[in-house]
Amino acid sequence: MPILDRCHAWGAPAALFALFTLGAAGCRNAPAPADTGAANEPPVSHAVSVPQVRLTPGVAAANPIAVEAGLEVLRAGGGAADAAVAVQAALGLVEPQSSGLGGGAFLLYYDAQTGTIAAFDGRETAPAAATPGMFLDDNGAPLSYQDAVTSGRSTGVPGAVAMLGLVHSKHGRLPWKSLFDAPIRAADQGFVVPQRLGRFANSTFAQATLPDARALFSKPDGTIVKAGDTLRNPAYAETLRTIAVRGPRALLEGPLAEQIIARTQAEPRPGTLTLQDMAAFHPAEVQPVCRTFRVYVVCVPPPPSSGVGVLEVLGLLERTDIASRGPTDPQAWLLFAEASRLMYADRDRYVADPRFVAVPLEGLLDKGYLDNRAQLIGERAAASAPDAGTPPGAVMTRSGFDATDEVPGTSHFVIVDDQGDVISMTTSVESLFGSGRAVGGFFLNNQLTDFSFTAVDAAGRPVANAVAGGKRPRSSMSPAIVLRKADGAFVAAVGSPGGSAILAYNAKVLIGLLAWDLPLQDAINLPNVIARGADFYGEMPRISAELAAQLAAKGVALKSGRGEESGLHGVAVRGNPPAFETGADPRREGVWKPQ
Repeated sequence: MPILDRCHAWGAPAALFALFTLGAAGCRNAPAPADTGAANEPPVSHAVSVPQVRLTPGVAAANPIAVEAGLEVLRAGGGAADAAVAVQAALGLVEPQSSGLGGGAFLLYYDAQTGTIAAFDGRETAPAAATPGMFLDDNGAPLSYQDAVTSGRSTGVPGAVAMLGLVHSKHGRLPWKSLFDAPIRAADQGFVVPQRLGRFANSTFAQATLPDARALFSKPDGTIVKAGDTLRNPAYAETLRTIAVRGPRALLEGPLAEQIIARTQAEPRPGTLTLQDMAAFHPAEVQPVCRTFRVYVVCVPPPPSSGVGVLEVLGLLERTDIASRGPTDPQAWLLFAEASRLMYADRDRYVADPRFVAVPLEGLLDKGYLDNRAQLIGERAAASAPDAGTPPGAVMTRSGFDATDEVPGTSHFVIVDDQGDVISMTTSVESLFGSGRAVGGFFLNNQLTDFSFTAVDAAGRPVANAVAGGKRPRSSMSPAIVLRKADGAFVAAVGSPGGSAILAYNAKVLIGLLAWDLPLQDAINLPNVIARGADFYGEMPRISAELAAQLAAKGVALKSGRGEESGLHGVAVRGNPPAFETGADPRREGVWKPQ
């Protein structure tokens, strides 16, 4: 598929294609797009361009300490790429249950000077010796999630720091070694334990009860720190000093890499990670996937990110009347739920690492395919879980069903700098405290449990997201950046943690912002509804009894208790006249602060 196909908005004129380049060698020089049905879309409006609104420099992230670390870099003259390094380093200290140095990430970068969006892939990879049966027991049955997640086999090569190094090499202003001062101070001097960290450190989650977590979170008297206590992590400070001096590959080469390998090769169920695996890892700058929704263009990372699922939901809903409805209308939520179910059925069947399997990316977003799928959405919820469709380019005999459900140990942040450049980044160690194994004051990821534990489905078909050596597991992380279709002006940057529910969270806020024209914070505050397979989950405290009853009458019987704690953060330009807005999810501890 020509590169240009992955950049173009349906029916967009050639002038718009340049907006989605990765530089001079990107879409501008690519051949003409193949015919995927996009040419049947209505032409793009040539409305007079509205002047760009000046974006306010600042940071939105899951913890105020991480926000301040990023702001310190911005105030020192750094740009978004510099501040992202500081924010990630601080999150690994104050929110280790969600992300950290030992995890992976996806990042979108909006360059205000050129109007381009670049995507970066820092997803972890499996060791070369990984096998399809690595998460099976001696009898060939899948391991329990708890056994798998705490095993040495669960950890892939960490990619977040190396990815940030790549972004910094292209867009950074300040020296790499100067970006870690604030998180080093906090680790050395101590920080006040936030509510969420205190709650999870004292929880019964398996990883929180393991010796490494106990050692990190124990006070001198042996008790575990609670919210409001002061926690020091001198080992983490030393790790950050090492990364500052040795550079972004410090976790992949040298003493830290050796410590990571030794920890993953320890019992129980030791992994196969080697120095060769670490040295072979390289983050990638990749082509974003961009599609139109109403008068906007929404961009997400390509697979193994599941961002294509967010675009599919938007494409399905654009074929309904959801935009004329609103958040109090039960039919609007019925439409959202049914579009989500169709998307998850397709995502679970087809999305995986495209270096190993053929992902029908263009087919999932094909006009005719979306037309047909949207016809399955009615006035009531379908009585049974929908099957995956057959998008153009799909190889059904090689596409088994995979219901792997990532645990929401993830974080998201957005940064705007003084030049108007914007970063939207989702970062994760997968489960709470990752694998529960730690080195150098930080936890190792358990991202390899995002692979399917079985290599074939019940029908005997190979699962696209099965384990393979050197493969990257499918991820629900899907940071998004939105531009205005008519002239490419910046509109929004959003994203969320939340495991597989990330796709529903991101789609919800985009519908609220782009279809219902809500202020960004109001769109974030909308109740979360997660519909996947036969299940409908809803954030019941935010859903009125009347609305819940109306939905139940339409076949959407909402249940609570699973995945409703989103962590959406974002910035947006909206209104007439347009104004800059920010948003942080009240469900967690996130804040936005200007520079």
